[in-house]
Amino acid sequence: MRVIVTRPAAQAAAWVASFRAWGIDAAALPLIDIVPPADTAPVQRAWAELPRYALLFFVSANAVRHFFELRPQGLAWPPGTRAAAPGPGTAAALMAQGLPAALVVGPAPDAGSFDSEAIWERLRTDDWAGREVLVVRGEDGRDWLAEQLRGAGAALHFVAAYARRPPSLTPEGRHVLSEAAQAPRGHLWLFSSSEAVRHLQALWPEGVPAGARALATHPRIAQAAQQAGFAEVGLTGPEAESVRLALQGAPLQSASP
Repeated sequence: MRVIVTRPAAQAAAWVASFRAWGIDAAALPLIDIVPPADTAPVQRAWAELPRYALLFFVSANAVRHFFELRPQGLAWPPGTRAAAPGPGTAAALMAQGLPAALVVGPAPDAGSFDSEAIWERLRTDDWAGREVLVVRGEDGRDWLAEQLRGAGAALHFVAAYARRPPSLTPEGRHVLSEAAQAPRGHLWLFSSSEAVRHLQALWPEGVPAGARALATHPRIAQAAQQAGFAEVGLTGPEAESVRLALQGAPLQSASP
């Protein structure tokens, strides 16, 4: 069985390398292209204004990477500003950029899921009245956490550090897609985004092949895969290690129909 990693290219390559090191057959088929925003000036202004913010919420590791890639020369992260991450991958990306762990806020290690709802459980007890928060995201995004912070009295701002686009498949990617269509039960799609599911549907206009299977890292994503027509959909954690355990015999939580 081959695992198909659908994350954006920068993350997919690292995941495939990890799986192969564990003896798991894997291939990358990025189903979302991540590109810089059309206008980079707002990100550069945000860097200049960082000391005003009590918190920056990064929606993903891609938000971290592109925000820091656009940092103007000579500007550093202010010591009094915290950074929030919805999951361990984003938190690791922030610390890889040099942020001390004490400034990075993430969901509790035993959180039932890694998402905006989980990070809000860590933030909701703070006093947000009159404090400013910057959400670093793509050109659009789900604003659930922003609404919670606004309801708690915070002043919310947003900046687009990247843009998401449908995939431009390479010849290798088209080959992976073709093989998966011909032998659906010999492949397992790994989805970390509902948008990736939608993009795959566009690549398969005749529908998901009968018997196709998937793993999803969140119940919302699992629901999208079920609605797309995947015969079997399981739930797993968002880390590569969780997927490894699921593939190597640990119990896998099935997504409800």
